[in-house]
Amino acid sequence: MTARTQHPRTGSRLCWTFGLLFTGLLQSLHVWASSENYPEKPLTVIVAFGVGGSADRMTRTVSGFLSEELGQPIHVVNKKGAGTLLGSRFLLDQPHDGYTLLASSFSPYLINTILEGNANYGIDDFAYLNFQWFDEDLIAVNKDAPYRDLPELLEAIRLKPKTVKASVVRGSAGHLMARLLLDSANIPRDHLNLVTYNSGGQARAAVAGGVVDFILISAQGTESIREYIRPLAIVSRNANPDWNAPTLNEALEPLGLTVPVLQGSVRGFAASRVFQETYPERFEILVKAMEAALKNEDLQAVLKQSNIGGRWVGPEESNRIMQESFSVFKDYAHLLKPGG
Repeated sequence: MTARTQHPRTGSRLCWTFGLLFTGLLQSLHVWASSENYPEKPLTVIVAFGVGGSADRMTRTVSGFLSEELGQPIHVVNKKGAGTLLGSRFLLDQPHDGYTLLASSFSPYLINTILEGNANYGIDDFAYLNFQWFDEDLIAVNKDAPYRDLPELLEAIRLKPKTVKASVVRGSAGHLMARLLLDSANIPRDHLNLVTYNSGGQARAAVAGGVVDFILISAQGTESIREYIRPLAIVSRNANPDWNAPTLNEALEPLGLTVPVLQGSVRGFAASRVFQETYPERFEILVKAMEAALKNEDLQAVLKQSNIGGRWVGPEESNRIMQESFSVFKDYAHLLKPGG
């Protein structure tokens, strides 16, 4: 019986084909094993703010439901300081294995740490899981202030330099909005007596107590002083059912002005980009767990009762929002610098 001789090229082709199949099988087994075993231990969520703040309340409310979806405990650790820089840096210094996440107000605070030159990271170093809490800014006057609408308020600032006072949180979207309004209306910036505070509570107390005439600040959280203020505009493209006020550009129509609508505080969760690229299957597990948690009716009821946002927009939309917000703040960041 004559033995068959295999053509050298045919043999090479078969070896190459089997090699690809074997490699693919190993990769599939690796992905299956990683997905099957993750998470194997408790996770930690770093909150870039102090205990009791908005980001902290959001995190502690969501973490119990997220823990149920992942089947592991979640520890919440607060790392406040330097406008979220400490918490953000801490996340990036941890092993990129999916066991440490970050909860923060990514816009404007993380953006500001980059634009002000203090950060050694960029927005692309983070993989945004979901932005769930969108807080629009409100422009409101003290209830006893004489200004009936936004055009009248701006005209008073123009005609009575230094007599009209406003409160904002330093580096916030409201701070930048105050500068944009003045520039758009061709009002010298030094005509407004702008008082900056380090916390929303201090800024709100100032307008509620009549220390300042008006405020530009997150609408959510301002309910506590509702009886002491009158809203003039909501910084949004759409009406806000919780506040009887026109949108910003509707309020400016009598002046023939249109200004950029800046995102207020945008809160949510992120991991590191290195983790997402190294363990895409683990990242997807986190995404699905977060989505399932936010679709839990019990969690939604708790969030609503606590006045905490609970939207699901997902990684792709969260990344788009972050890129857009960064672009707008970058274009106008010079307005927040001394002399800007």
